[in-house]
Amino acid sequence: MALRVEPSRQACGARVTGLDLSRSLDPATIAEIRAIWLEHHVLAFPDQHLDDDQLEAFTLCFGDFGDDPFFAPIRGRQHIAAIRREADEQSPLFAENWHTDWSFQARPPSGTCLNAVDIPPVGGDTLYANQHLAWEALPAARQADLTDLIAIHSARLAYAPDGSYGAKDKGRSMDIRPDESARATQTHPLVPAHPETGRRGFYSTLGYIVGIEGMADSAAFPLLLELQQWQSDERFVYRHRWEPGMLTMWDNRSVLHKATGGYEGHRRELHRTTIAAWNG
Repeated sequence: MALRVEPSRQACGARVTGLDLSRSLDPATIAEIRAIWLEHHVLAFPDQHLDDDQLEAFTLCFGDFGDDPFFAPIRGRQHIAAIRREADEQSPLFAENWHTDWSFQARPPSGTCLNAVDIPPVGGDTLYANQHLAWEALPAARQADLTDLIAIHSARLAYAPDGSYGAKDKGRSMDIRPDESARATQTHPLVPAHPETGRRGFYSTLGYIVGIEGMADSAAFPLLLELQQWQSDERFVYRHRWEPGMLTMWDNRSVLHKATGGYEGHRRELHRTTIAAWNG
């Protein structure tokens, strides 16, 4: 069966069929998937129904496993975390703010894979915002103002003991483990060139970005808030609807993402792996 690509006709995203991801992929197929991934940024593979061994094998086709701080892996695994919400759970929705996975690391991950385990009949869409489009839509004069800025990243607002998922976070089924190490900072260009395509785009957003190097907070935070509103404008957003048995992968270097709710009274679980930084 030939590989087929159906673009979402939104700001990014494509549906890929004609593959059985439970089987080993040959180098030519892996290269083809990677090229499609770089073009569309978010790929959805329906009707795969992968087990955890197969999820790990697929992930390793695109790089080593990345480091996943602050999540406990599922039992018997080192590199799979469960993104889980029970039907009766009352805690705030996990990952409901725009972000790029682990941008606070010195070498952040290239991508993330999510494998559907338990999909509710309604709700639970994931939103993705194309950061190349967000950058390219800015006027040249505004690009000139931003092009050399260096962003300061940290996990402290989410994963420090006093953060959103710290001591005050109760009744959550996910095994999140906040730690003082979340207070560390790391810098990255605000608008880097993609390491594989060379295309420029915003990298991460307010939340994991906690400041701008050389800029007072009184100026940096209003700027970051203004940019976040621009980065997530509906013109740049793709809404992904989950299906049972679906696998998705996305490029953390080119999109933001966020969770949505709307499935109250239903259980939802996805298994997540991280693709390490690209070594070229």
